Amino acid sequence: MASLVRPAILLSLILSLILPCLAQNCVSDTFSNNRLYTLCSSLGRLNAVLHWTYHSSNGTADIAYVAQQESSGFVAWAINPSSSGMIGANSILAFHDSAGVVTAITYEFSNFTPSVRDSNLSFRVYSREAEYSDGKYTIYATVALPGNSTTLNTVWQAGQVSGGVPVSHALSGDNINSMASTDFLTGESSGSGGASRLHRKNIHGVLDAVSWGVLMPIGAIIARYLKVFKSADPAWFYLHVACQCSAYIIGVAGWGLGLKLGSESEGITYYSHRNIGIALFCLATLQIFALLLRPNKNNKYRIYWNIYHHSVGYCVIILSIVNIFKGFDILDPAKKWKHAYIAVIATLGGIALVLEAVTWPIVLKRRSRSSEKSHHGANGANVYGGRQHQVAQI
Repeated sequence: MASLVRPAILLSLILSLILPCLAQNCVSDTFSNNRLYTLCSSLGRLNAVLHWTYHSSNGTADIAYVAQQESSGFVAWAINPSSSGMIGANSILAFHDSAGVVTAITYEFSNFTPSVRDSNLSFRVYSREAEYSDGKYTIYATVALPGNSTTLNTVWQAGQVSGGVPVSHALSGDNINSMASTDFLTGESSGSGGASRLHRKNIHGVLDAVSWGVLMPIGAIIARYLKVFKSADPAWFYLHVACQCSAYIIGVAGWGLGLKLGSESEGITYYSHRNIGIALFCLATLQIFALLLRPNKNNKYRIYWNIYHHSVGYCVIILSIVNIFKGFDILDPAKKWKHAYIAVIATLGGIALVLEAVTWPIVLKRRSRSSEKSHHGANGANVYGGRQHQVAQI
């Protein structure tokens, strides 16, 4: 019964970590006229999502901005070429006009008391339209990115309509924090949007570096060296299991987030990083469930299980470290983070070398004693047998 409960608990923990990471995937959004977009970002505020396709040949972007809002209100999405807030924001607004028809207009905000009306922006808008369905506005537009730049300040908003014209929005909470810097080429978004793509990439990197890249090697060190000391038995085993299971659970959470990030970037795929990550998950899962099939020490198949367990374990550690450095190359964070991880790995490697030097003499001495005992035991048996033979002859 206990052997059935443990896998169930482990699976529930894994699912509880993976499912939130895969939930609310912006790739699941669909659009009228079978429109498709290569990148998307869950903006994290005002229940808004931005989809787009960037055309490097002419510096334009096809935009689909989706946001939840009552039919009596408005939504807006904007690029601010000169600042990061409302003033200077070149906006596209969607709302129901006085005739009840969904309309899309453009307006550049130059002050905090605007009189919104359809007017030109500081950059070209090739097309614009809007629709309302299922409690959401969707703005479709094709715009020329200002200055042919791919990284721009973006702002989005939601508010009230009066007399068929947008008039106001709340001055607190998400309404004053809905802004970010968006890279239309890579899909990264950073700023006050809590679910920004860059922020989630950093979380993915931290989770996987701590789990696969630090906890896994520590767990291996515990198993290899502490079990040499008889006083550490069986504490070393429980420490090893606790360390590796913690690493696996945290690592799976990071892996699930990585899958979500990858699914949101259909035009950008880091093949080697992704494939190594999938291989790591499969091998680590085998390691975890191998605990349930571990033979007793005296079982004749235990030696084969040990070979398998050690081989897969060291393979996971090597692949983990390789993939973490690939992640550093993708994220390209400040050099101090990469240097810090190198220092951690070097420290763990140094500790392993010292313990190797300390434990090998103990192991060799123990083997020597065991060999001597076996030799003496064999000699005693031969002498006793010889005496029996002599008595028999007499």
